[in-house]
Amino acid sequence: MIDRLARPDARGGDTLIGSPQHLEYLLRLADNALVLGQRLAAWCGHGPVLEEDLALANVALDLIGQARLLLAHAARVEGKGRDEDELAFLREVDEFRNLTMLELPNDFVLDAGAGGLDFAVAVVRNFLFSSFQALQWQSLTSSTDDELSSIAMKSLKEARYHEDHAAEWLARLGDGTGESRRRAQRALDMLWPYSNEFFIVDEVDRAMAECGIGVDPSSLEAAWREGVVAVLQRATLDEPLRSTMKSAGKFGAHSEHLGDLLMEMQFLQRAYPGGSW
Repeated sequence: MIDRLARPDARGGDTLIGSPQHLEYLLRLADNALVLGQRLAAWCGHGPVLEEDLALANVALDLIGQARLLLAHAARVEGKGRDEDELAFLREVDEFRNLTMLELPNDFVLDAGAGGLDFAVAVVRNFLFSSFQALQWQSLTSSTDDELSSIAMKSLKEARYHEDHAAEWLARLGDGTGESRRRAQRALDMLWPYSNEFFIVDEVDRAMAECGIGVDPSSLEAAWREGVVAVLQRATLDEPLRSTMKSAGKFGAHSEHLGDLLMEMQFLQRAYPGGSW
């Protein structure tokens, strides 16, 4: 497996191929894409205009595609005979490693009792995360894990489109009507503290970065913040104050919202184990 997945590297990247840290790192990447893809899929048939309905569905499909590639790779690294479907549909809540921001419901910041979907949440969340994801994929194109490098090259193009698409909508909302600006600023203020988790580093991140398989997320923060603030200024939105909040979804500590999402996402596989079309 080492020969197939890694290339020689002075940092010793091949020494951690197939390790528990390697598997954990891949699951973090995969679960981010899978969970946000599921949240965006809920917009199918509910977009504000037909073109945007299709655009959000396509972004969701891109993310699910990334998740499939990453979960299939993770399954091979794990070497226990599981496949991408088992990793997606048969893990429990505390086994998921996605960032907390991505599991929050689409009506997360709506006024109490309002119900329904909040387009500003979709736009702001997509912008904040895809801006980070694009930087992360860019760094991972040089991963010493050849399979991960290949996935990153494909996913980078998608993430850049997602970022541009969300940035354009954010500018339209922020510099639009009084109501659209109010909703965009409210979504930004509520979601902003969760972005701290993008840059939290643990021993897995350090090990993967040091051996060349992964990237230290804290090294991306300055570039992320610079790019995000530039778009906020164009959108005439106020940059929220820095927060000390540190969510911990990437470590398996999730909100109740992930359980609700997985209950729906995993229902068919759990009701009919091993079923096929």
